[in-house]
Amino acid sequence: MKQLLQELIAIPSLSGEEKAVADFLEDRLQDLHPRRQGNNLWFVKGKGPVILLDAHLDTVKPVSGWTRDPFQATLEEDRIYGLGANDDGGSVVSLIQAFRQYTPQNHTLVLSLSAEEEVSGRGGLEAALPLIEADAGPIRCGIMGEPTGLQMAVSERGLMVLDCTAMGVSGHAARGEGVNAIYEALPDIDWFRSHGMQVTQIQAGTQHNVVPDRCRFVVDVRTVGDNQAVLDAVLQAVRCQVEARSTRLNGSSIGVGHPLVKAAITLGINRFSSPTLSNQALCKFPTVKIGPGDSARSHTADEYICEGELQKGLEIYLKLLESYENLE
Repeated sequence: MKQLLQELIAIPSLSGEEKAVADFLEDRLQDLHPRRQGNNLWFVKGKGPVILLDAHLDTVKPVSGWTRDPFQATLEEDRIYGLGANDDGGSVVSLIQAFRQYTPQNHTLVLSLSAEEEVSGRGGLEAALPLIEADAGPIRCGIMGEPTGLQMAVSERGLMVLDCTAMGVSGHAARGEGVNAIYEALPDIDWFRSHGMQVTQIQAGTQHNVVPDRCRFVVDVRTVGDNQAVLDAVLQAVRCQVEARSTRLNGSSIGVGHPLVKAAITLGINRFSSPTLSNQALCKFPTVKIGPGDSARSHTADEYICEGELQKGLEIYLKLLESYENLE
């Protein structure tokens, strides 16, 4: 697993630019009979209700604080440094090995290596899922590989990005004329703040002596449940114009009685609610999120994963699959 992860790190795979890494893995994993759609790969084995294993091939862009070459795996004691080592290379290589080693008892096992997860792109798992189900059958449930410290996320917040515009009337700043759009935006910005929504960008004004007639700002909303219901509540509460870029990335949760959760309880795996978005948002079937690595290392300079975490990830995936099948 370590060698494969080092090779993956050396292939730049920014979101939307995963072709090279998909080509590499399609060739490397020929013995597993890969299927492909765009830059998404999947592999099928077994017979029966379908369990999906998913991890994503893409990475974010490297931030400026890297002290190592982000595209060159650096080994220091147990640590493997490199862009995507933790998010999501650790899950990728652990799930590939788990898929190789595990023989389903009475299920179909599908391993998906997907694109565009970091940007929630429509060319990622969302595009591949209909073809996967046409190939393997309806998916019963999914295990999404993400760096969770091998704890199981049994719920996950969704995402909406809101483009907001507060309107005013331009005038001369020295005369205090007009209606300042920034001041018009402040009550709405305060409402978003008080409801736990993050204003992340703001733009207004053309020059220092002109009262701005328009203030645009962007709000990052991490939702629980249905995005449309949250959007409806926002529209009733604020005065500014609000437009959602998309409402398709809803939050998700899985019941405590689901066999995947029961399997985690049996294995002593801690459960939690995740604040970060993943491919779970694209799945209409029950999913959990679990994998080696630590979410706090994701999207940071000098990202790394420990070799020992890869082995533990493999062991947990194998035990989880076996326990799930025994409970089904």
